[in-house]
Amino acid sequence: MSLPPEKASELKQLIHQQLSKMDVHGRIREILAETIREELAPDQQQLSTEDLIKALRRRGIIDDVMKELNFVTDSVDQELPSSPKQPVCFTDRQSTLLKKTNIDPTRRYLYLQVLGGKAFLEHLQEPEPLPGQVCSTFTLCLHFRNQRFRSKPVPCACEPDFHDGFLLEVHRESLGDGTRMADSTTMLSISDPVHMVLIKTDIFGETTLVASYFLEWRSVLGSENGMTSLTVELMGVGTESKVSVGILNIKLEMYPPLNQTLSQEVVNTQLALERQKTAEKERLFLVYAKQWWREYLQIRPSHNSRLVKIFAQDENGVNRPVCSYIKPLRAGRLLDTPRQAARFVNVLGYERAPVIGGGGKQEQWCTLLAFLCRNKGDCEDHANLLCSLLLGYGLEAFVCVGTKAKGVPHAWVMTCGTDGTITFWESLTGHRYIHKPANPDESPVAEQPKPLYPYRTIGCVFNHQMFLGNCQPSDSVEICVFDLNDESKWKPMSEEAIKSVCAPGATTSLPPFPPLCASTIDASVTSNEIEMQLRLLVSEHRKDLGLTTVWEDQLSYLLSPALASYEFERTTSISAGNEEFQDAIRRAVPDGHTFKGFPIHFVYRNARRAFATCLRSPFCEEIICCRGDQVRLAVRVRVFTYPESACAVWIMFACECAS
Repeated sequence: MSLPPEKASELKQLIHQQLSKMDVHGRIREILAETIREELAPDQQQLSTEDLIKALRRRGIIDDVMKELNFVTDSVDQELPSSPKQPVCFTDRQSTLLKKTNIDPTRRYLYLQVLGGKAFLEHLQEPEPLPGQVCSTFTLCLHFRNQRFRSKPVPCACEPDFHDGFLLEVHRESLGDGTRMADSTTMLSISDPVHMVLIKTDIFGETTLVASYFLEWRSVLGSENGMTSLTVELMGVGTESKVSVGILNIKLEMYPPLNQTLSQEVVNTQLALERQKTAEKERLFLVYAKQWWREYLQIRPSHNSRLVKIFAQDENGVNRPVCSYIKPLRAGRLLDTPRQAARFVNVLGYERAPVIGGGGKQEQWCTLLAFLCRNKGDCEDHANLLCSLLLGYGLEAFVCVGTKAKGVPHAWVMTCGTDGTITFWESLTGHRYIHKPANPDESPVAEQPKPLYPYRTIGCVFNHQMFLGNCQPSDSVEICVFDLNDESKWKPMSEEAIKSVCAPGATTSLPPFPPLCASTIDASVTSNEIEMQLRLLVSEHRKDLGLTTVWEDQLSYLLSPALASYEFERTTSISAGNEEFQDAIRRAVPDGHTFKGFPIHFVYRNARRAFATCLRSPFCEEIICCRGDQVRLAVRVRVFTYPESACAVWIMFACECAS
């Protein structure tokens, strides 16, 4: 196979760089000197090329070079690598392009392969999807030591066809070991599990949390050849946390291979010691929490009815201290301001934990990975994430647990300013409220500030380091004083006790916090697609009513600034650009014509569902079904993307017609 000159020189350059990186020239010089010294006979004056190549091959230099210089051919049938000696590439069967990943030769990796699933009995009767047919899919999401991965979606089936490989970097950030390859003993001390979350996406794009599993990967350190195979039984979530939903076949492999493996007994002993230590810490915290609660009730027996939440169940039905659901979270360059963070949390979907039958609300506080992968959750999930982000921005933030109108339990976020200003943040809407407490001792005739917030009572506030129970005579938010240092108003828990079970790395049972991922949605393409679908739906709807449809492209374009202005206002609470929009519309609409516009906002991208919602508004229906002379319709869609592929979708329908 001949290469063009420029390609040949590029290839030479790449090979030269790789040889320099491995210091091959230095190693060859050493071997040459050693061979001349040890093997060259006194009567021989020179060493032949064949002798040198034999010496290099004998000492493994040539093999090492060939391992590093992997040539990958494009192939749809190439299987996933089963040995670390092969190039690291992941094959998509629908694609002819192999995906390669960069490997740092100085780091240790855990190669985790998911080799199919079985016994997903809920999908036993699921018919085989036809080619091109839209069907429900499973997606597996992984998090390990600040690294996030997502499998290819596979059709839901009793035996889902998972075939994915994930390369997880195993390293130590502390003790100056960040640049050194981790050995067996170092890796044994890394107690972070691989958190696996299984998500089901239906044909309408709605997501459901199927299972959440913490994989203990360190068994591979005690296995021969540094590889092992496991069968992982996934349990359901919430009320079904004791019911098996399916089994995954998993293969674990260390790369590069371990020089020395540990004995299985050493690994098992380490895991048993960690479990024992964690259980003891949790037991001591439980004893302390019971004592704290008894003291809290002694202050006032009526405290028994207040919403003081010390523990909460996660998706697996495990009771965890509420402080463990919070941790300062930095969004990197994905979010710029606390208010933008509030907007991001607000556009994540709201859904109460599913409950079978009646009997009130099912409690389920999700771990952060499960919440982000599902892209929706309950008010507590939103509040925990917003509080973590605000702490990351350096604010003094707390989650508040209390009630809204009609005694409905609710969670929201509070920040305390250095000047004593108390601000409430509603994580479901992004709204902010300044709290000005009413004076209960004032005369009834005196005018009290009317609260704008929807909160009625408050039982406790907490973050990653503090937990405080409200012990004021009344738990009404309206007259509550938020001086958290006054122990006559707020009973604190010991910060040391909280740290013993909630500080990062304090116990092995704490799920580590994943980083946020950038959006994978192309805002322009998605906006265009939804707009085209809406045009089609409007035209069909009007056709059913016996009406023709004429679209005015220029008018549609003029609606863009209004949609951008609405999103800017939601993010910053500042209104801007309205004057230019109104001026442009006045110029565009001819004399004797009427203009009507209807903006609406969604947090999903399903055009048909959005259109059905719009038709329920009498004002929007009046625009879509407009009758009269010279009727021109317009629609504009603008998608604003946020991390985790969350998005705010603004739609504006408009019409102009002769008055």
